[in-house]
Amino acid sequence: MQVDVLLGLQWGDEGKGKLVDVMTPEYDVIARFQGGPNAGHTLEFNNIKHITHNIPSGVFREDSINIIGNGVVLDPIIFMQEIDEVKALNVELGSRLKISRKAHLIMPTHRVLDAASEAAKGKTKIGSTLKGIGPAYMDKTGRNGLRVGDIESPDFLDKYKFLTNKHLQILKQYDFEFDLADYEAGWMEGIEAIKSFELVNGEYLINQYLEEGKTVLGEGAQGSMLDIDFGSYPYVTSSNTICAGACIGLGLAPQKIGRVIGVFKAYCTRVGSGPFPTELEGEMGEALREYGAEYGATTGRPRRCGWLDIPALKYSIMLSGVTELNMTKSDVLTHFDTLRVCTAYKINGKQTRELPFDINQPVEPVYREMPVWKEDISKMRSKEELPVEMLDYLKFIESEVNIPVSVISVGPDREQFIPLK
Repeated sequence: MQVDVLLGLQWGDEGKGKLVDVMTPEYDVIARFQGGPNAGHTLEFNNIKHITHNIPSGVFREDSINIIGNGVVLDPIIFMQEIDEVKALNVELGSRLKISRKAHLIMPTHRVLDAASEAAKGKTKIGSTLKGIGPAYMDKTGRNGLRVGDIESPDFLDKYKFLTNKHLQILKQYDFEFDLADYEAGWMEGIEAIKSFELVNGEYLINQYLEEGKTVLGEGAQGSMLDIDFGSYPYVTSSNTICAGACIGLGLAPQKIGRVIGVFKAYCTRVGSGPFPTELEGEMGEALREYGAEYGATTGRPRRCGWLDIPALKYSIMLSGVTELNMTKSDVLTHFDTLRVCTAYKINGKQTRELPFDINQPVEPVYREMPVWKEDISKMRSKEELPVEMLDYLKFIESEVNIPVSVISVGPDREQFIPLK
């Protein structure tokens, strides 16, 4: 057996959570492999909106096993709040959720460091969610981090205090006022909440499941264009969001990867700072934001909106070896008279289809204009119902990237999707 991987191909917020929820009945195990509570995976069903941050998006399916993998950084406070919200919906989490001992913990001082560092950057800030994720990954690579498995150690409190004091020394270099007690409130209670779940050696468990013939789906967070190595650096997240991150974040050999399902919006969005070649400003951008309800699931921040960027999409497909595409937010474009698609860039007067080393430099998108479908597709459930303009848009995308679109989403609810292949 192999692990199928579902990941975002843009700057995050592509609708991965909904599609994981839709696909969960096909899988025994759903495993998050990177990121932290900066993820906001939105699922809608039974007229209720659910947003998961740390917990895999399969928890609302009764027979699923959900694993928080070693590549994740876990905030005990947000985790405790999240499990309380899920339990309030009468979801029995105890048997459905397992946590890798090798996942790293986000400490209160990580959040302070995040806020202090971002404040010090001034106009050059990267748009951090201020969840402490970057500093937690820095401690991980600096070999200082606290891991979930450490909470089982008798000297856990000593380790916590030692690292806290180290962070407090670093914070002296910043002109940043804070009360650590405000950040620490609820953190130890969150540790107790983590202890109430089964802590596992995730790399052994995942491979054991594969040997037993169980089907496994790896769930990515953020998007490929935010990858720490290959994204629009330095305006990126702190983990590997491409398919290779699933191998590292779950303990898998590369040959254990099967289908790679790439999720993208029918247009593009981005939260926070950083380059965005197809960004729409003014009335058109505002309209796209309002029609698409483009506000961050985690932060509530308004998302920047723009047309679909084919060079960036092809780049993400190449990096992850994507085998099939899922397109979301198809229904949103109904509100416009025409749409545009970026097919290439002009940089210093020369046309290219490659992303430059420094995408922060001036990039002029080269557009193709296409007609928009005017029918309300949100109630359609089969390919045969789709308007010809919608089908032409899909054919054009497939011809540009040479990968089939297997599913489109036509609304936020778990029932609003159309299988195409």
